[in-house]
Amino acid sequence: MHASLEQPLTIALPPVLRDVLASGPVFANAFLVGGCVRDALLGLPVKDFDVEVHGVTLETLAEALGGFGGTDVVGRAFGVIKLTLPGAGDVDFSVPRRDSRVGAGHRGFVVEQAPGLAPRAAAARRDFTVNALAWDPRRAVAIDHFGGFADLGARVLRHTSDAFDEDPLRVLRAMQFASRFDFTVAPETVARCRAMRARQAELPRERLREEWFKWASRSVRPSAGLRFLEACGWLAHYPELAALPETPQDPEWHPEGGVWSHTLFALDALVGDPVWRDADEPSRIAWTLAVLLHDVGKPARTTRRPRGARVRIVSPGHEIEGAALAPVFLERIGAPGWTADRVVPLVAQHMAHLQAASERAVRRLAHRLEPETIAALAVVIRADMAGRPPLPAEPPATLVEMLRVAESLRLAHDAPRPILLGRHLLERGWPAGPGIGRVLGEGFEAQLDGAFSDVTGALEWLDRRGGGPAPRG
Repeated sequence: MHASLEQPLTIALPPVLRDVLASGPVFANAFLVGGCVRDALLGLPVKDFDVEVHGVTLETLAEALGGFGGTDVVGRAFGVIKLTLPGAGDVDFSVPRRDSRVGAGHRGFVVEQAPGLAPRAAAARRDFTVNALAWDPRRAVAIDHFGGFADLGARVLRHTSDAFDEDPLRVLRAMQFASRFDFTVAPETVARCRAMRARQAELPRERLREEWFKWASRSVRPSAGLRFLEACGWLAHYPELAALPETPQDPEWHPEGGVWSHTLFALDALVGDPVWRDADEPSRIAWTLAVLLHDVGKPARTTRRPRGARVRIVSPGHEIEGAALAPVFLERIGAPGWTADRVVPLVAQHMAHLQAASERAVRRLAHRLEPETIAALAVVIRADMAGRPPLPAEPPATLVEMLRVAESLRLAHDAPRPILLGRHLLERGWPAGPGIGRVLGEGFEAQLDGAFSDVTGALEWLDRRGGGPAPRG
């Protein structure tokens, strides 16, 4: 059993939260817990505050908090109250609880509020030792009951207690934490996760999505979490990924190894791209998932072909195969529809730079990518190219030229919009009806082919096309 340890720690609380914690005896035994303490010890910005209050009931806590702002008892069964504070956002206040497993499934627990539970016993229910740390705001010290200080220093994720086994979601939390903080997972924790590998079916898909999206949007080393899933056997739950470690690549083009190794290198390169780091969260999610899935078509398309004196490993059409498999994976993790709308075109077009040098090709590529853009595709391609060490990570000349043409056409960040519109035809006497739609479709195709680039040119094209109403007079 680990002895409890303490060390000085300063956490700059928002003034309004500091006022709450100093407001009276209800908060005499209140501690900051979980991720905010971990992040402060890592020197990271502290954004989310969670407060555990001992020695009071949930009703007493809610009454005390009511004077500071709007409260929402978001988890009465779990003893959680959300308080919205100016300058601090939403802060979760909770009372200690005991969990008893009574059935299968993620929700198969009976939860009992336990205000008198000792801080050490309350911390024992948390998933990892680095998340079981607490901070005493009265003494400005961090408190460690289970070896979290040492694990934080060694960058190791280790389960806190036997309670870890009660919730299989903790396996996916280990995945995203390992990637977000570049941690390794302790061997004994990997073994516990392996023993739970048949239990993913207990998890609602929305919980899968939450953990995968955190992995996709916050990772500093995405490969760390994926290697952990492979080590504990949970990669088998994602057949599109599980086939990658067994798929070879031609060593001349991929000296880094097979498709799995390439994918991991590409993901780690992606999160180092300043464009990715500066993007909004939905874009980071979409681009990370696109790189994760860009080569999932290779297992089905990889073959060996004689070429001269050598036998080459090739995967013709793997991008089309991958575009068909990507929605299956996204559905498997509960991703909403917008995710596939953005990811699938990037997977399907990640080889397009090899043929997209002409203006016509770039216009059509920008159209096929919508709602994504050529600039976003370039992020994926740069990661793909950088995922082949020790080959150079510089963008290929084909990508540079594709971007140059896209910029010249003002299509790097936008899809082409139709120039010829219905009102143009109506103004020239065309009768309303489905025929207009057909002409507009032809006009847009002609525009993509470069037949015109402004309204004057569009009307001249329309006149050359003919088939309109007879001239008046």
